[in-house]
This record gives sequence, structure tokens and C-alpha cells, in this order.
Amino acid sequence: MLSYKLQIPEGVEVKYENGKIVVDGKLGRTEREFKLMKGIEISIEGKEFRISSEEENRKYKKLMKTVLAHVKNMITGVTQGFTYKLKICFSHFPMTVKVVGNEVIIENFMGQKQPRIAKIVGNTSVRVIGDEIIVFGIDKEAAGQTAANIEKATRIRGLDRRVFQDGIYIIEKCGKAT
Repeated sequence: MLSYKLQIPEGVEVKYENGKIVVDGKLGRTEREFKLMKGIEISIEGKEFRISSEEENRKYKKLMKTVLAHVKNMITGVTQGFTYKLKICFSHFPMTVKVVGNEVIIENFMGQKQPRIAKIVGNTSVRVIGDEIIVFGIDKEAAGQTAANIEKATRIRGLDRRVFQDGIYIIEKCGKAT
């Protein structure tokens, strides 16, 4: 029998019903649905999250560790959150960045008249402070995708990147400098 355990910290509540894991914490609530294979069981006993399987092969081991990693990220999200920092860099044309609704609008990028638009995914907040953009969210995937959307919106095509280094670049991911 193969099983993995995860201690649930104080102030966090984890529920499992019908393939859906819901995690509540001080920053909010996040949920995720898992379509698990037969033979894997998830249980919550007190302050312990447990996933187990009768099978002991690689396939089940990988699946169980993936679910465990997702639950760890959900717990981290509702207790600390995930922060990404992006830097606005320009040398040729000064660009302006603003947040309107669920979009980030980048104007005057490389002197273009048409604004570039990046979507904000999920319940993620985006702030522009000087030449930095701060993306914060409790869902790691939504915050990361929002940061990637902003970086991708200013990708330079058809020009030498060594000369034209204008753009918005991720400089810090969840506390790790890049």
C-alpha cells in the first residue's frame, strides 16, 4: 500500500467531495477538481490530508504526487498568496501601462498607435507602481498565466532583440528572482 500525508496548517480548512478539493484560508477560497483514476483514495482526518493507493507502480505514484503538489500550492495560496513582479523597460519610446477592468493595456509600445492588451486571468489583482507591475493571486496558475500574458503582449517580432530590448519582463516569481 502506497500513501502520502500532508499536514494542514492552523487557520486552513480542506474539504474533499466528489473529486473536488476546496481549501479555505485567511486570503480566500480556492478549489480544484481532480479526475482521479480508480484505485486512488483521498481522505482528510483531522489536520492531515492523506492520499493512498493499493497499487505501487510508477503511474499511481506520479498521479498521487501531482495531486499532493497541487494541494500544497492551494494551501500556500490561501495562506501567503503568489506574487510576480514585472519590470517595464524601454529605451526608444516611453510606454504607458494601465489596468482597466480585467485587462492590462500597454500604450505606445515601440511607437505603435494601437494599444496591446493582456488578459487578467481569474481572481488575480494587478498593480502598476512606477516602472514595476505587481501581480498577486491565491491561485498559482492564474497569477502565473496573468504575468505570462503581460510579458507575451510586448514580445518583439521581426527586430533584433539585442538592439530593441523594449518590453515588460518577469523579474521575480513567487519570491524567487529570475
